[in-house]
Amino acid sequence: MTSATQPPERPIIAGIDRGPGHEHLVRFAAREAALRRHPLQIAHAFQLPLPGVSVSDEEESRSGAKASAQLVEHYERLAREEVPGLSVGGELIMGHAAAGLIERSAEAELIVIGHRGSGGFPRLPLGSVSWQVATHAECPVVVVRPSQSAERPDNRVVVGVDTDDASLQALDVAYLEADLRGARLDVVHCAFDVATSPTGAITTVPVDPTLVKSGQQEFFDTELRRRRDRHPGVEVNLRIDRASPGPLLAEASTGACLLVVGSHRRTGVRRFLLGSVSAEVLHTAHCPVAVVPGQRDG
Repeated sequence: MTSATQPPERPIIAGIDRGPGHEHLVRFAAREAALRRHPLQIAHAFQLPLPGVSVSDEEESRSGAKASAQLVEHYERLAREEVPGLSVGGELIMGHAAAGLIERSAEAELIVIGHRGSGGFPRLPLGSVSWQVATHAECPVVVVRPSQSAERPDNRVVVGVDTDDASLQALDVAYLEADLRGARLDVVHCAFDVATSPTGAITTVPVDPTLVKSGQQEFFDTELRRRRDRHPGVEVNLRIDRASPGPLLAEASTGACLLVVGSHRRTGVRRFLLGSVSAEVLHTAHCPVAVVPGQRDG
C-alpha cells in the first residue's frame, strides 16, 4: 500500500544584493510568504571565473563566494526576525541572475525583486534584471522600490484592467491579493476613446464616449460578478476614467500596498517586450508592482 506524498510548497523567492534598500525588500517578501503560508527563499547571484583564470582570480572568487553566502545568511536572519517561525532558506545562483530567476520561476509562487536591477542583481547587457524577469517569468513578479513606498500604506490593492486575457488574469491575482490582506480592491480601467486616438483620425464615424463607457461598465460589472462568489469578503471599487492608463495607474497607486498589472507573454522577437503600460508603471508607481504573466501568444 502506497501513500500519496504532498508536493513541496512553492516558495516565495527574494532576489537580494549588497547596498541600501534590500532590508525593505526582504521584509516585504517575508510578509508575503507569511500571508500565503509558503516558505521564503533568499537568492543571490554569484559568477565564478571562467576556465583558465589565474590563481589570484580563483582565490578572489572563493572570497567573493564566502561573502555572498554570508550576505544570504544575513537576510535569512532578517526575514526570520520580521516573521518569527517563517520557513526561510537561502541559495547562491551560479551564473546570470535573470536566467537563474526565470528558470526558478516555473516552481515559484512569487518572485520579489528590486527596481532597475538593484533589488537582487547587477544590470545585464540587454537591460535590468527586474525588466527581464518581469517579462519572462512563469509566475507573478513583484518589483519593489522602497523610496516610492508609503511607510504606512492604505490597506488597498489596485489593479489595472482592460478587456484582454492578460488583464483578466491580473484581475484574478488582484482579487487573491486583496482577499489575503483583507484589503479593498480598486479596479481601474482607462476608457479608450477612438475619436481621440491616433487611429481615430482615419474614420469619419463619430464615437459617443457615453456609449463606450457604458459598454465597458457592463463588461466589468459582469467580470466582477463572476469573481464575487469566490471572494465574498472583498470590497471592490470600479473606476473607469478617460485618461492615459500609465499616469492614471500611477495616481491610483499613491498610498496603496500593491499595484497589479498584466503582461502578455510573447514568443519570437516580441518576447523581449513588456507591455507599454506595465513598463511605464514599473517606473512611476508609488507602491510595489506585481506583474502577472498571461498566456503565451503565438
